Amino acid sequence: MRPLRFGLQLGRGDVPSLVEEARRAEAVGFDIVLVGDHLDDGPSPLGVLAGVAAATSTIRLGTLVLNADWYEPALLAREVATLDHLSGGRLELGLGAGHTAHELPAAGRTFDPPAVRKARLAELAEIVRDLLDGREVTYHGVHHRVEGLRTLAASQPHLPLLIAGRGEALLSHAARHADVIGLAGLGRTLPDGHRHEVRWSTAALEADLAIVRAAADERWEAPELNALVQVVQLTDDRRGAAEAIAGRVPGLTAVDALATPFLVFGTHDEMAEQVLATRDRWGISYVVVRDAAAFAPVIGLVAGRSRPVDGVTTSGGDGPGGPPDR
Repeated sequence: MRPLRFGLQLGRGDVPSLVEEARRAEAVGFDIVLVGDHLDDGPSPLGVLAGVAAATSTIRLGTLVLNADWYEPALLAREVATLDHLSGGRLELGLGAGHTAHELPAAGRTFDPPAVRKARLAELAEIVRDLLDGREVTYHGVHHRVEGLRTLAASQPHLPLLIAGRGEALLSHAARHADVIGLAGLGRTLPDGHRHEVRWSTAALEADLAIVRAAADERWEAPELNALVQVVQLTDDRRGAAEAIAGRVPGLTAVDALATPFLVFGTHDEMAEQVLATRDRWGISYVVVRDAAAFAPVIGLVAGRSRPVDGVTTSGGDGPGGPPDR
């Protein structure tokens, strides 16, 4: 098992407010701050992170996640590497297959079926991985083709790559090629184009992790597991909160609501115990939340309740700005 580390996914807002939110996250002990990628009236994700890099000194920076359908490998690798140099080697790249159906057609692009989008993501990830590592790349894929391409390498010897999503093909590819696998406990996109079916049962999570373990079996080190927490709720009635959420989510039981890593509720002490239990049970050691105020005290509590990891006593991450162990 890995040491725990904690991330904050920034919400919507203007660039100065997002940068200030990131500065506060650094101050209270988050290890990494992350941005999403939607084509609306919000700012560029990499642009926001450039502002955060200038305003902070230790916290790591990440995307959770860039929509692979928007990017060509050469330009993406160059932008990511440049930002890694600007930040002093603090960047982590997260990629996904996209899910918001209206964005691509609105920009004159085709929103392809999930299998096609995931295949395009897989090719992009492989090419960008090699470019960021400083290799010259020739790649003839179905969706991307490059010939003798070389771009600026990352500042870090190996910039961490996260691939997020679900399904056997995506998870198997991520297990073989990514440093981090992003889990959100979400299924197919609902007709409104934003909300998703939820997959917060223990059985669904363990089925996904079984795919990851099988595909990663030959790697010298298994990928880090990341969970994007959908709800953080501070309450003195943890059981009641679980029952209330279960009553609103079809197919979700209160037992699964209490166990799933995608919901964190209770007192701060209970949240800390839940995070530790999640790592102990499933190996999910990288936790991202969207509510800094409700969750920040948990970081200190986890640090004070260290548990042995492979014979070494550890607790929280490597401290603000600490990269994952590799």
